[in-house]
Amino acid sequence: MYALPPVAALGLVFLYPLALVGWQSVSPDGGGHSVAAYGDVLGEASFREALGNTVVIAVAATVGCLVLGFVLALVIAFVPFPGAKAVGRFIDIFLAFPSFLITLALLFLYGTVGMANGLWTDVTGAVSGPFDFLHTPYGVLLAEITYFTPFVMRPLLAAFSQVETGQLEVAASLGARPARIVRQVILPEALPALAAGGSLVLVMCLNEFGIVLFTGAKDVTTLPMLVYSKAILDGDYTGACVVAVVSVALSAALYGLYRVLVARTAPTAGGPRRARA
Repeated sequence: MYALPPVAALGLVFLYPLALVGWQSVSPDGGGHSVAAYGDVLGEASFREALGNTVVIAVAATVGCLVLGFVLALVIAFVPFPGAKAVGRFIDIFLAFPSFLITLALLFLYGTVGMANGLWTDVTGAVSGPFDFLHTPYGVLLAEITYFTPFVMRPLLAAFSQVETGQLEVAASLGARPARIVRQVILPEALPALAAGGSLVLVMCLNEFGIVLFTGAKDVTTLPMLVYSKAILDGDYTGACVVAVVSVALSAALYGLYRVLVARTAPTAGGPRRARA
């Protein structure tokens, strides 16, 4: 009985808007109700292109985040250097940054009139600099990897905190090289965290809107950008809702996978911990 008010509030705030989107997707402007809009939108070349761009960029960004996040988390957790704890704390702060802030920072660095191009023109006397990739899929990919890598590092650092240092010392005493220790001792412990972090990043990359918008990559149309284009630019609210429903379905499926993987990576009470992770 006491759970009814919060459940009702949750449904009103979160589920009701989603229900409206779903209802609008089967409510054409001409009146009545029909699923014909799904066939029309899903058959459009623009939808297929947006879906392909969304999946390719999301998968590529996720792979980049996994590789970079694993290496950085490995260094922070197991390589002694001054300020390791501060770097680990900064990861938590970085998670609160808005995505467009990272994109603006990259524009200041690598934009047409950014610092890198400005330095190049000052040194060489050229009219323009060589860096002109932020408005391409590569710029979107760089921005997403930069922004989402900490979302992989956080669960990895938590997983590395469960690795017993005695295992590493025994492996080293038996003559195992660092690469073999990472491959046979650390990596097996990190696989669930990698899967959880990768699933979370994949979900967020599939729905990322701010990075694509702020990079100004006009030729890069993703599903969120297609929703924006249909609703705001074309006034096709039914078509926008159809794309939104497809995007929500993809995200919900991946989020379910993410929750399963997170449950597997939950730390056990009394397990060995490292102080620095």
